[in-house]
Amino acid sequence: LAIQQAEIKQEFLTLRSNSLAQARRIRQQESLDASEQSLFFGRAAFEEYYDFPEEGYFVKSPKSFLGASGLRPEQVFFFEDIVTAMMQNVKRQAEKSAAIMGVSQPIEHTVIGRPVNFQGLNAEQSNKQAIDILTVAAKRAGFKSVEFLFEPIAAGLNFESDLTTDRTVLVVDIGGGTTDCAMVRMGPNHKNKEQRQQDFIGHSGERVGGNDLDIQLAGSCLMPLFGMGSELKNGKPVSTKSFLDAVATNDISAQSNFNSLQTELYLDQLVRDSAAPELIKRFVKLRDDKQNHHLVRSSEQCKIELSNSDAHSVDLSFIEKGLAENISRELFAEAVRRPIEKMAALMDEAIKQAGCKPDLVYVTGGSGQSPAIRQAIKEKIGDVEVVDGDHFGSVASGLTVWAERLFS
Repeated sequence: LAIQQAEIKQEFLTLRSNSLAQARRIRQQESLDASEQSLFFGRAAFEEYYDFPEEGYFVKSPKSFLGASGLRPEQVFFFEDIVTAMMQNVKRQAEKSAAIMGVSQPIEHTVIGRPVNFQGLNAEQSNKQAIDILTVAAKRAGFKSVEFLFEPIAAGLNFESDLTTDRTVLVVDIGGGTTDCAMVRMGPNHKNKEQRQQDFIGHSGERVGGNDLDIQLAGSCLMPLFGMGSELKNGKPVSTKSFLDAVATNDISAQSNFNSLQTELYLDQLVRDSAAPELIKRFVKLRDDKQNHHLVRSSEQCKIELSNSDAHSVDLSFIEKGLAENISRELFAEAVRRPIEKMAALMDEAIKQAGCKPDLVYVTGGSGQSPAIRQAIKEKIGDVEVVDGDHFGSVASGLTVWAERLFS
């Protein structure tokens, strides 16, 4: 991590002296040169990991982990470093773009979007842990001023600029790791206020999002191809635990269990005990080749395709030639019923806090396009106008609006 500010750099070196010394020893033992170590971000990270899954660590939606309970100090350090690297990358890209437009000065102020709750359990403690990690990372990345704004409120600020009359809006932001809802008074008589707290009349949030839809779909519809739901030779059902651990790519404990020696030994025995050993061998290959992230990514692609199609064939030839599974919208809706029920409950909670019904619903976030989610909104709220935002850019646009107000 290239930390520029001397005081923050010294603090980092002091805090991490033991772990940095250990890292140097490991590099020497493995004959690794510093130039051989690389970081990839965004789409490039997907492509690199899928091509070479055995050559690095892949972290998807790291924000989902920041509020996790029971993190050891070294795990907190790990996430601080990941988020610092990501923020440094974003800062570099932003400064390059600014330079192209003729603004050649460092970016030192930032507004960071945050979910209402990073995790459902122990929310207050979880939120503090996550905010602390983000703040440390932002400072190390070179930001001198760091502010936070709830993501559903940021999404609403972007939408508000187009309103010509005052409305009470339910903002539903379904991100990868979290779903956040906010009831907000918006419109011409509100948008120029310096203080908006009284306009934010209800909010809710939980760690359930698009990633959970992908995981549920993979577990319900794809894991049977690998032996989940099959039987042992004695007629008893095969335990589902290892299969569910495999697809729970947003759960540190589950991934640790899946990659453990204990699971390896268990699966070796399961091949001998299974009434369908060919399916278990396929599962072993998935594990050995570290393709469980790729499997969940295929599930995500299926979710996206089903937004515009009645059915989609999931190509799993990266595991076995010719392997595929056809999934319909109906199968998808049944597979993701539980996380969508949680999302609907969050909408209901925000409305109850506000004490009134929304005039319209503003939906943003990548998974907000899913017909299953749109149906859940209709069932929960009734015949209220639903407006689509920029599913991938509305939060960032709203954060820009807020940053301009704070730092101009």
